[in-house]
Amino acid sequence: MSQTLKSAPASTGDAARQLDVRATVVDVIAAIRERGDAAVREYSERFDGWSPSNFRLEADEIEKIIATVPHQAIADIVTVQERVRNFAQHQRDSLHDFEVETEPGVHLGQKNIPVAAVGAYVPGGRYPLVASAHMTVVTAKVAGVSRVTACTPPIRGEIPAATIAALHLAGADEILLLGGTQAVAAMAIGTETIGKVDLLVGPGNAFVAEAKRQLFGEVGIDLFAGPTEILVIADAEADPFVVAVDLLSQAEHGPDSPAVLITTSESLGRRVIALIEEILVDMPTADMAGPAWRDHGEVVVVGDVDEAYALADRYASEHVQVLTAKPREALEKMRNYGALFLGEGTCVSYGDKVIGTNHTLPTRGAANYTGGLWVGKYLKTVTYQEVTDQAASAALGELCGRAARVELFEGHARSGDVRAHKYAGAPLTWAPRSL
Repeated sequence: MSQTLKSAPASTGDAARQLDVRATVVDVIAAIRERGDAAVREYSERFDGWSPSNFRLEADEIEKIIATVPHQAIADIVTVQERVRNFAQHQRDSLHDFEVETEPGVHLGQKNIPVAAVGAYVPGGRYPLVASAHMTVVTAKVAGVSRVTACTPPIRGEIPAATIAALHLAGADEILLLGGTQAVAAMAIGTETIGKVDLLVGPGNAFVAEAKRQLFGEVGIDLFAGPTEILVIADAEADPFVVAVDLLSQAEHGPDSPAVLITTSESLGRRVIALIEEILVDMPTADMAGPAWRDHGEVVVVGDVDEAYALADRYASEHVQVLTAKPREALEKMRNYGALFLGEGTCVSYGDKVIGTNHTLPTRGAANYTGGLWVGKYLKTVTYQEVTDQAASAALGELCGRAARVELFEGHARSGDVRAHKYAGAPLTWAPRSL
């Protein structure tokens, strides 16, 4: 039986806000469909105060911007991207093309083909999310994507130099200083100067997420990303200070980021609550982390670790951090999560920034049915078939004729009949008189 030490108050106004977001996005997409670049420029100026002569950065501009980034920051970007590239390459190597002869003369195959063009969105806003450049662009290039168009917004009228450096070093083919719905829509629809893409990837605010939702089907998307989530499973031996710090590390993403602790120890739960209040007093990002913890923070005490795993699976959180005596048990006992972080030596922030796995992960319960962004998302797994044996084709034709007529698909049945007739002499009761 569980005990709740802290619950999240019921949210109000979400539906109205979502309707406002949806209406705005509808208007922006419609305008870009109708007026192309002119509408992109209009909305960029309105929302970001940004209307340069060209949104696309030329090679010399990129070089000048990168030159302003400290050498250590560049070195760190290179190090992290190599880790992301290495892990993505292992993922790619695990996907194999194959062909099998399932019966004499029947050859079936599978190929993994990269999508041709990807639009990668890297948010700006309060935080320049440099790491998102690694996760979206590096992984696309490992998959073999030919053209990656990257968009990132100016931040209060300034160029986010570190993000531009990361996008360039990751291998982006085009970099545009352009943000928000107008960026996502321009890449998905195509304009006079911005090429249409086949797949949109990357996180963003509510407007970006809604734009991806509305454009899905016209283009592919990685997933519908909501506010960042963290769930910590902790037993009595966990360090409450570590738990408190790690919960706030994700709460600082924004005031709507859920931070949940499930623990087998009431005393640890109460200590974590107290420590969080102390830490927030002088935390530089308390204006984000504080409201997130106040409005979306939860602490639940359960009877044992197995109950904690079961409850965590019901949350299906984006990030699940396991601070227990045997953290690897979670690999066998849990099913629903975006990513697991096992043991005190691992934290969600490593996954966000430096360890090499992809940080674009499912939120709002989507972990019940999907994992996060990975190299396979940039690939189309397709099949092919070839029947080289006439007897095999005739047998398939007879089977196809019977199976199709059960479903009343006479045209399908006749495709099978023709082969059974041509290769095995089966009669054609419906053949034209001229044959």
